[in-house]
Amino acid sequence: MTLNQDEQRRLLVLNEVNRGRLTAWRAGELLGLSERQVRRMLAAYREEGAAALVHGNRGREPANALGEDLRERVVELARTKYAGFNQLHMAEMLRDEEEMDVARSSVRRILLEAGIASPRKRRAPKHRSRRERYPKEGMLLQIDGSPHDWLEGRGPVMALLGGIDDTTGKVPFALFRPQEDSAGYFLLLGGIVIGKGVPLALYHDRNSIFESSTRGAMSLSEQLAGYRDPTQFGRLLQELGIASIAARSPQAKGRIERLWGTFQDRLVSEMRLAGVKSLGEANRFLKGFLVRYNRKFAVPAAEEGSVYRPVPEGFEMERVFCFKRQRKVGADNVVSFEHHRLQILADTERASYARLAVEVHQQLDGSLGLFYQGRALKVKDAPLEAAGMRAVAPPGVTSANPSANSTQAPIKKSAGKSSWGRNFKLSGSKPNKDPRPASVLFSIPWYGPL
Repeated sequence: MTLNQDEQRRLLVLNEVNRGRLTAWRAGELLGLSERQVRRMLAAYREEGAAALVHGNRGREPANALGEDLRERVVELARTKYAGFNQLHMAEMLRDEEEMDVARSSVRRILLEAGIASPRKRRAPKHRSRRERYPKEGMLLQIDGSPHDWLEGRGPVMALLGGIDDTTGKVPFALFRPQEDSAGYFLLLGGIVIGKGVPLALYHDRNSIFESSTRGAMSLSEQLAGYRDPTQFGRLLQELGIASIAARSPQAKGRIERLWGTFQDRLVSEMRLAGVKSLGEANRFLKGFLVRYNRKFAVPAAEEGSVYRPVPEGFEMERVFCFKRQRKVGADNVVSFEHHRLQILADTERASYARLAVEVHQQLDGSLGLFYQGRALKVKDAPLEAAGMRAVAPPGVTSANPSANSTQAPIKKSAGKSSWGRNFKLSGSKPNKDPRPASVLFSIPWYGPL
């Protein structure tokens, strides 16, 4: 029989009491026991010897110990079905999916004993001061993108764009895109506006999507104005009345950086479990995942209420959530834009728009529209010029219809054709008579109605 250090100390003291060199009261003082406890222990020692000093539970299996079958099942699932899940996430999946109520600490102990370490690698912490959260929901949203192999080789590499509310930690909207781009952030903000409302401010990094570069020379119009033109996304924020705040370091937007760490762990594992293999499947799975995430990880705001602003009545998504560029009308009332030539048709407002500056609205589906002083203009495809016709016609072949040989893509009229603005009223079009709310009418590619 082996005695531990405390039991050996008790044996020495009891031997001294047995020899009459110590009183029971003094022995209790040395051992931190009462005199009554010492006398009871001494009686057992005289009857059973040193074995009486050993705790009765030594060598016994605890009543709440996990069975060997259960331990083997946890290890098997960790190596097969739930491979790559972190210990907390696996404990939750065991409870929710396998009906195995095993504490996280037990899962951790079982996996470590089996040589299965947590997949998450954490860097040593550095001392930083964390600022206080904003008091009300909707005051500040952090937005960012995370390019990552989200499907672990089962499908394309994608970028996840999302935002997190600084107050509650809720993710109001997120979506997968083929890459991190301006159109993706338009979709992201559109989903937030439809689902929650217009936030007061967005916190982001210094990506060129959000801020104009300061390296190149300013244009003449910028010099006259005294500032650089905003990016397309910056212009969108201005039109919606959202303050734009640029972070000066990755640590400054730590809340969304930690969100990506959680998503790259939990979301990747759950999509693997669900067999997600494409961008469309990933976005459909993401909708349900965000509901579960917000339910588990959101925290209450310091103050009740929300400062998300509803969009004003008559708000037209297509007129705001699009790319806007200035163009000068030619003498023949034709506007050139990328590979398109748009012929402005005559109307009752002006006899001609030659030499005037108009605004081209390019929707996210590629459809185009022309606007002059906020008014939509009627347009059609303009015939190609002689140089363009020679470039597309085979040698020695002419056509009575110049547009028949054109490689110019047909113009999509923006009114009512975009997946963004479908069923929304546009200037010059018939009013929308659909009684459904905007949140039902608004649809995002690969994501479905919000």
